[in-house]
Amino acid sequence: MSEPTPLDKAEAAAREAAVDTAAVQIALAAVELAKAAQAQGAAQPHQCQHEQPKPRRSVGEWLGVACAVCVGGVGIAFASLALAVLGGVAAIVVLILRDMWRDMQKKR
Repeated sequence: MSEPTPLDKAEAAAREAAVDTAAVQIALAAVELAKAAQAQGAAQPHQCQHEQPKPRRSVGEWLGVACAVCVGGVGIAFASLALAVLGGVAAIVVLILRDMWRDMQKKR
C-alpha cells in the first residue's frame, strides 16, 4: 500500500474533528443540564416541616419591657396607697356619723 495522500489525511482529520465535536457538544449539554438542575434546586429550597424558633428580642425591646414593668409597679403602689387612704377616711367618716347618730338619739 502506498502512503496516504494529503487529501486522505485531510479527510481523516475532518472525520475525527466531527467525532470530537459531537463529544464536545454532549459534554456541553451535560454541563448545561447540571447548571439547570442546580439553579432549580437553588430557586426552590427545601421546606422544613418543623416550626422555626421565634427571633430573640433585642436590647431595646427588653428595656421597653423593663420600663413598662417599672411604671406598672409604681402605678400599683400608688393605687394601693389610694385605697389605704380611702379606707382610713371612710373609717373616720363612719365613726363621726355614728357619734353624731348617738348624740341625736340622746337628745330625744
